Amino acid sequence: MRNTAKITAAVLAASALTLGLTACGADSENSASDTSGPLVVAASPTPHAEILDFVKKNLAKKAGLDLEVKEFTDYVTPNTATEDGSVGANYFQNQPYLDDFNKKNGTHIVPVVTVHLEPLGLYSHKVKKADALKSGATVAVPNDTVNEARALKLLAANGLITLKSGVGTEATPRDITKNPKNLKFKELEAAQTPRSLDDVDAAVVNGNYAISSGLKPAQDALVLESAKNNPYGNFLAVKKGSEKDPRVVKLAKLLTSPEVKKFIQDKYAGSVIPSF
Repeated sequence: MRNTAKITAAVLAASALTLGLTACGADSENSASDTSGPLVVAASPTPHAEILDFVKKNLAKKAGLDLEVKEFTDYVTPNTATEDGSVGANYFQNQPYLDDFNKKNGTHIVPVVTVHLEPLGLYSHKVKKADALKSGATVAVPNDTVNEARALKLLAANGLITLKSGVGTEATPRDITKNPKNLKFKELEAAQTPRSLDDVDAAVVNGNYAISSGLKPAQDALVLESAKNNPYGNFLAVKKGSEKDPRVVKLAKLLTSPEVKKFIQDKYAGSVIPSF
């Protein structure tokens, strides 16, 4: 039985707004500084919490690591919880997203070790090939800065649109210079994109949300990100200053072990790719 505490995004978001990023209580501070207790890690349910659960059940005890996993369903509260000390680490994000988040929120989260890549993909319930999208088709894309740019770059890499030369990780539909199919874009919270597939012609979906929605990226995606030179690997992250916490060091080693690599390869069959 999974010993995983599920935290609703709504409750945590409300708590984060109430407390503020700088209003750390004594309990949170003690939790963050006490390295004798369990290491609490915030994670997206799929595949991050599943990978952590594998470590917890199969590797942690032998390594002397007391690991607790808390599941989050959004891309905001894992970082705010890490910043205020409610959790000791998180595992859900990539470097461009973290850079953008720290800049906009004044947080101090840093990566520890990169574990895997979840290729972003274009999916559809209405067509079987990307070039079969009709003129004026509506495509859902994530509405956060980094993932929207990533989605547009995926479409551009596959000839559906052309982006302004040199556009970076903040590209938006305004940076499209050529749109031969006159595609229209529906910006949604990343978690909502797979649920939109019955309402739009296609959707660009993050790998973790695709998998948790029953999609198989390696099989179902019309087009899929290439893993080669991909900057969007997902990593274990902590608040700056906690990188050498003995518990974090142990977890980083376990997450990049041969056992975890085999687990990822066997369970996700190319839909999640080890980055080590």
